[in-house]
Amino acid sequence: MSLFTSNPKANEPSTTPAAAPPPDVPTGVARADSPLDERQGLTAERVRVLVRLIQCPVCSFPLREPVTLPCGRSLCKPCLPSTHLRTRISYPATADRLQGLQCPFPDCRAEHALGDCGLDVTLNDLVSAVRAEYEKGRNAALASKLVTHVSTKDEWEIAGIPSLKDADSRSRALPGGRLLATYLLADMGDLDYNAEVTYATPDTEDHADLDATVLAKVKEMTLAEVDCHVCYAVFYDAVTTPCGHTFCRVCLQRVLDHSSCCPVCRRRLTIQPMNNRAASPANELLRKITTAFCADLVELRGQAISKEGLKSDNHEFDLAIFVCTLSFPSMPTFLHVFEARYRLMIRQALEGDRTFGMAMYDDDSGFAELGTVLRIVNVEFFPDGRSLLETVGISRFRIIRHGMLDGYVVAKTERINDISIADEEQLEALEARGVVSGSGRAASPGAARFPTSTQEVEGLPTQTLMDFATDFVRRMRGQSVAWLTARILAIYGECPHDPALFPWWFANILPVRETEKYRLLGTTSVRERLKMCCGWILEWESSRW
Repeated sequence: MSLFTSNPKANEPSTTPAAAPPPDVPTGVARADSPLDERQGLTAERVRVLVRLIQCPVCSFPLREPVTLPCGRSLCKPCLPSTHLRTRISYPATADRLQGLQCPFPDCRAEHALGDCGLDVTLNDLVSAVRAEYEKGRNAALASKLVTHVSTKDEWEIAGIPSLKDADSRSRALPGGRLLATYLLADMGDLDYNAEVTYATPDTEDHADLDATVLAKVKEMTLAEVDCHVCYAVFYDAVTTPCGHTFCRVCLQRVLDHSSCCPVCRRRLTIQPMNNRAASPANELLRKITTAFCADLVELRGQAISKEGLKSDNHEFDLAIFVCTLSFPSMPTFLHVFEARYRLMIRQALEGDRTFGMAMYDDDSGFAELGTVLRIVNVEFFPDGRSLLETVGISRFRIIRHGMLDGYVVAKTERINDISIADEEQLEALEARGVVSGSGRAASPGAARFPTSTQEVEGLPTQTLMDFATDFVRRMRGQSVAWLTARILAIYGECPHDPALFPWWFANILPVRETEKYRLLGTTSVRERLKMCCGWILEWESSRW
């Protein structure tokens, strides 16, 4: 049940049929069934819930520099466990990812990369604002000489077992009403996160008035901090990125459909919040806060998202398909458009978001199931209607169903995404047989040895796979092979040193069968693609394709 509602008419009878609950309602989001006056309903239980919202589960103090871990839990930055050097990790092997820590929460205990444990910007701003309001309330209470006697009940007493602590040490007289006094007890470090409270002082009108004033300001400050930077509405199923910025899950996914960067700080993100919820859990504390202070707004936001989803589902086809060649993400594709149907398709793309799908021709079905979304970078029109297009790949897709429009294929597609960096590291740790040092290189000569068979490829560190592939490119360039000329490099660029980009570049350069290259489109990890590239190299070195 919601502690507070921000809608004063939430309890009035509705004249319209109740909407169906939105899909994937975040766990714990309650329905706001009645408005709650800030002067009413502040029972010991509700006061305790409010104060616990800003307490660190580890140290029990109000949060200081809050950090939200990849598992969705939050704690103080000083309460983070000590770090250790992670082993069997060679990609991406940046300094902040080579340092890891074990999650302090008993129901998780996973290893988190230090780079994924940044300051939670929203929680930090929210807690700072709330602290300031409690401090103002404390000053007002001292001036009015209002005092409340607060007693704590530890986990033993809650379970019905006599506590070992002295009763006097668990009772304090503190300034203010119930809410303010309980917060001050936590601020002193005398209120354990799991403890409950009781009050010996009667809740007089003066006490209630002060609590109502403090609560109203706390609520105002909270509501000012829980808006998404994308939709500017209250957070719905909030997800906090490794860089510490928070967005609605659906809003973040929409951003990542067009860019791989955080919309606030532009740091590159590898999470896919809609496609892999387990790897991108909701921010647990923000969920509790929005449920406590504005569950009615969260419900309305969920209904709006549900309606948007229904509208989207009503669009049977979402992508125009150019059936021609094989294209890859981040790589250029040049097209000479002369057929009337595709001239129309390109004209419509230019009037829209400048994107369309590219799928390879298939003898059986007419076109391949997997393809790449291309964005038009440049276009040159000829007087006879033909055009030359310069495009770049931005994402991959799988065709779910298709139809025809104006002579060309249109399709309903689903995006193909890579697993997260954390999952990528876990995959390498499971597969790599050689222990990897902190430098990202194999720690032993045996592990660093380049493979001579596909079986050896499977167990090598990701960075060793990359080194093997780039060494092959260097050797082939030294031999002046026909497929690695200056003209080719002018089109596709120099050999990338980023393992995430290399396989796409290599597939464009190396003269292997199109069916082999096509397999890359269905992969979901950098390591998987590098292993395929290394397999091609071994085949090339033993024979010619």
